[in-house]
Amino acid sequence: MRIGVYPGTFDPITLGHMDIIRRGAKLVDRLIIGVTTNIAKSPLFEDDERIAMVKAEVAGIDGDVEVVGFNSLLMDFADAQGASIIIRGIRGVTDFEYEYQLTGMNRQLNARVETVFLMADVSLQPIASRLVKEIAIFGGDIHKFVTPSVRDAVVARIAERGLLQGER
Repeated sequence: MRIGVYPGTFDPITLGHMDIIRRGAKLVDRLIIGVTTNIAKSPLFEDDERIAMVKAEVAGIDGDVEVVGFNSLLMDFADAQGASIIIRGIRGVTDFEYEYQLTGMNRQLNARVETVFLMADVSLQPIASRLVKEIAIFGGDIHKFVTPSVRDAVVARIAERGLLQGER
């Protein structure tokens, strides 16, 4: 059985993530979406909230797709899941440079796991969770970047934390 892991913070999960998940699920027998916390980022949603959000969003995807939270090295998580493939989404050159370095380090940690890069759909390439949050914090409309349920969750969280900026 070919098991793949698609890791990320998914804070929040975007239409770009969903594109990679749908396409990645076709490449493996089982796709595990690993939801983690990036210590370099300040998440809008807690780990359990992001896991629940991702589970809700992927519920209708064809294939064997599972959502699992983790807080370890990616290669250790992949090993624990029995994965032989890491799936990563690439939006452009900047992503590639970062992913290239990360892949090289991961190969040093576990050469048995291959990394596969999927280019985001052209219409979804500009989408980044960080930018979605920034747009929402300034009162912008994020409906083109996330599903309605994710949009509602982001808007509610920003209001709850008093993060809304700009003219009101």
